[in-house]
Amino acid sequence: MPNNKRSNVNTGQEKTLSRRKFMQMAGGGMALLTIPGANIFAREATRVTGDAKQAGRPKIVWVMLRGGLDSMHTIVPEFDPQYRKLRPNLSASFHSPLLPLARGFSLHPSLSTMHKWYQQKSLLPVVAVSSGYQERSHFDAQDFLESGLGNIDHDSGWLARAIAVNNQSALAVSRTVPISLRSAANVDTWFPSNLKDGDQSLYSALQDLYQYHPRMNESLQSGLKVKGLVDDDIVTRRQGNFMQLCKSAGQIMVADKGPDCVMLELGGWDTHNSQGNRLDRQLKQLDDGLATLQSTLGQQWQQTVVMIATEFGRTAKENGTAGTDHGTASGMFIAGGAVKGGRVLGSWPGLKTEQLLAGRDLMPTSNMFGWIGNVLAEHWQLSEQQIAQIFPHMKPYRESLIQKPA
Repeated sequence: MPNNKRSNVNTGQEKTLSRRKFMQMAGGGMALLTIPGANIFAREATRVTGDAKQAGRPKIVWVMLRGGLDSMHTIVPEFDPQYRKLRPNLSASFHSPLLPLARGFSLHPSLSTMHKWYQQKSLLPVVAVSSGYQERSHFDAQDFLESGLGNIDHDSGWLARAIAVNNQSALAVSRTVPISLRSAANVDTWFPSNLKDGDQSLYSALQDLYQYHPRMNESLQSGLKVKGLVDDDIVTRRQGNFMQLCKSAGQIMVADKGPDCVMLELGGWDTHNSQGNRLDRQLKQLDDGLATLQSTLGQQWQQTVVMIATEFGRTAKENGTAGTDHGTASGMFIAGGAVKGGRVLGSWPGLKTEQLLAGRDLMPTSNMFGWIGNVLAEHWQLSEQQIAQIFPHMKPYRESLIQKPA
């Protein structure tokens, strides 16, 4: 059983980075920053300077979608005859035409940038994938995915182990070090101090929590209206915030001595009710943020891989409140200028009752860590021995996912 205990982690000795230096690195256009440490920026000056020269360094962006993305409303299996039977309302809730992919799948209409990447062969959607976690707790499932060990270790994350075996550096766009990046020395955190005040963060968290409880949610919404913090306003702020974070992350990555990888997080995917409208907004936030990241990276985009995943999927059948409940298999995306895309990866298990896990969930047919290990082996040129140190329980897949350098 997963260990539920959480711990605070000292991620290594911390050094102070001057505000002036960091502002220069970030392009000079950011607000006051909060930086607990600056190990990665104090490394010896062996890196070349400038965006054009930086563009030769293979980089990774890890995007964690917290809350359980419904992959069947994102990478839509239109070809499966059971899809509309299981989801009569959700399948009719799209406000624009779906965006066609291969093998009869389609992409949610809010993901226009990602669809453009797919057409440009820079995006690989992966269907019916899971981390191997078998329960339905958000917190444990997220910890399991971030740890990447086949069990939960709150003090060691797969991305931290990846940068450790290759002597690389990382940045978490977060106020604290997430599990994905715990245990490595060359890790820093960054978050703009003026992005969101504590009240707004609390209201957003309460909205996510109370969505299962109609009476409590109604009371919360009434309180928010009194304070002038209605839903649309909070959603708009969230979208602007994620775009700002993506822009700032891109600026930091292309700066002199910028990190080799960055982790971003986006919450709000726990869609037990009103899923159609909520995912319209959520997926547009994600898509707009990724478009901003690409634009900010400039030439570095051609040597960048973006991996996007969530802790688990949703039930195959819609519930009675126009949403879906906690499930098992979901989807993930591998994107970027370095990606050999234009394909849909993963085997489709089918949606008949006997094909579902426990008669209710999309059945997993591949493991996220196999795909992540595949990317790390190709993009960062890691050996089998190094991959085994990162994922001791899972061998990487051997698909050709990354473009060979010109």
